[in-house]
Amino acid sequence: MTDSKGTKVNIGVQQGEDKKVVKITAPEEGYLSGEKYVLKIRNNIYSTTGKALKNEYKLDFSVGDKDKTLNKDLKTKIKSGNLATDYSIEQALSDIDKFQLNTLNIPVVIRIDNLSSSAMTVDKYSEEKAINLIKELKDKNINIILEPYPWINDGDDPETNWSPDNINTFFWNWKTTVLKSLIDNIANPYNVDAINIGSSFNNLEYAEGYWCDTIDYVREHYDGLVTYRTGWWYIAEGYQSKLNNRMFSKLDFIFIAAYFELTDKSLGKDTNTVEDLVKAIESTQNPNRKQKIKEEIKGLHDKWDKQIFFGELGFPRINKASAEPWNPDENNIINDVEQANCFEAYRREFENEPWFLGFSVFSIGETSADKRYYPSEQSTSVIKNWYNKN
Repeated sequence: MTDSKGTKVNIGVQQGEDKKVVKITAPEEGYLSGEKYVLKIRNNIYSTTGKALKNEYKLDFSVGDKDKTLNKDLKTKIKSGNLATDYSIEQALSDIDKFQLNTLNIPVVIRIDNLSSSAMTVDKYSEEKAINLIKELKDKNINIILEPYPWINDGDDPETNWSPDNINTFFWNWKTTVLKSLIDNIANPYNVDAINIGSSFNNLEYAEGYWCDTIDYVREHYDGLVTYRTGWWYIAEGYQSKLNNRMFSKLDFIFIAAYFELTDKSLGKDTNTVEDLVKAIESTQNPNRKQKIKEEIKGLHDKWDKQIFFGELGFPRINKASAEPWNPDENNIINDVEQANCFEAYRREFENEPWFLGFSVFSIGETSADKRYYPSEQSTSVIKNWYNKN
């Protein structure tokens, strides 16, 4: 027996009880979900009377996850969690149960020297950890969204500021060094449900032709769902650029990092009520923004006829978290209730919208004191109740 790469699989062979049947036992580690196998029976096999088989036989088969819910019909809402890059597998598994998730966004660190670099490498330790986690998930029917996570200057610089010095070199390396590697090493062998092909590349998102080519390239090598994480916006130009970017037409669903500024930190309350925040999602309370967030998000759905997924939805556990959700260091005053109220406001506004595919909590899998986005006890209650029909 061999797998899809032609690698020999260590199966066992046993004689059946009636001596007319041969039993093939699975490898010790089990079959890999989504993998394709070939079983060959050659004609050098003899019966107990010395008679050889007349012909060789070949059986092709695959192992699938029939209970997975993240597929092309997109009928099941996604309730996911973003893993911190330094997650532990034990904590990730615990958090699936704690927040009652049906999906995980699993990152693989991509090492980049600096903000102008067009070169990159896949971090092998991070890749191996992702594989080990996926193996732990194989019997849990948890959907997987695989994410290449840019780790620039040892994590000191954000991917939102990445501006590679050579766009041709960047896209070639991103396709062949990063995406193809993740497809060959993780996505195809382990039946990953979706790949996020990019991560809030603010300085590269305009290159829609390159992105369309990248999406086509990924689909040539991978049969799962394809998406792209676009960043939040607050100015009209940023929104219009997304409305006019045909890359979104080629995705299976639109993935938004939803760090919209809801309130004004200089005038807003330390703890905003859920009602305040619901109104702010309809029309922001920041006088410099005057943004109708929900209306704009639905406009993105209407333009490209794609469901919307809040692939990052997170708020730091601090005062006025709704003013700058993207900034965990705005102040040092812990406020668990403000965080929970933000989650609840988004739940009330989006949970029942037919064009809304779901959300992913940012971030889980590691609970050290510096992880200000890890959900508080109050937030955990809100998250557990989201899509809870019981």
